[in-house]
Amino acid sequence: MGARAEAMGNASACIEDVWSINNNIAGLAKTRVASTGFSFHAIPSASFFNRMAAVFAFPIKAGAAGAGVFRFGDALYNEHVLSLGFAHTFGLASLGAKLNYLQYHASGLGAYTAVTVSFGGIATLTPNLLFGAHIQNINQPVINPMTEEHAATKVYAGMSFLPSSRLTLAAELEKDLEHHATIKSGLDYQAFNKVSFRTGMNLHPESAFFGFGLKNVKLQADYSLQLNYTLGITHQATISYRFKRQ
Repeated sequence: MGARAEAMGNASACIEDVWSINNNIAGLAKTRVASTGFSFHAIPSASFFNRMAAVFAFPIKAGAAGAGVFRFGDALYNEHVLSLGFAHTFGLASLGAKLNYLQYHASGLGAYTAVTVSFGGIATLTPNLLFGAHIQNINQPVINPMTEEHAATKVYAGMSFLPSSRLTLAAELEKDLEHHATIKSGLDYQAFNKVSFRTGMNLHPESAFFGFGLKNVKLQADYSLQLNYTLGITHQATISYRFKRQ
């Protein structure tokens, strides 16, 4: 979640912002002021797949902590996730961990719950090059006792290159243990002090992404558009707010 990350093809392994609670938890470590955000992802061709999320992060003496809520689906089938995470910087690297409380509900079949664990890290290789990696649902809990289905475990690894203070190039590999890898790439260009333009693409499955962001001292608004062969055009809008000046 987060329109900034999605507009960059979801190549988010090295992104460090309040939405790291939904992406690479290690990115939360650079939180300097309390921040919050809300995002809505609309899929006009299949509204029952719509998603929404809210996040909150704040610095503490030992690093930064955050919480998030996520909802997917409609009245017939839906998923809810409550996340609690912590991240800390050690020299040139940031490490983070997150607990997720998952609830799955299907009409007529009842609800199932599970607790999962995720870990992540981001390393500054040079002033212009970052490497990030994280693993989601490492403990693979059972989410449906009737079918013995486990929560999917996914591994992400990516790099970000910053040739200038206004341009970010990102690439990432996402691997579900039971599916083929997805290759992601994206860029973020700050055309003006308060305006950024973004684009990205994915392979396996193929998707194209576009978006932009507007920000001032405390408020940031982001929008992303995804072109996908299966779902057609989807939209995500995100509002983030910092409670104090950085």
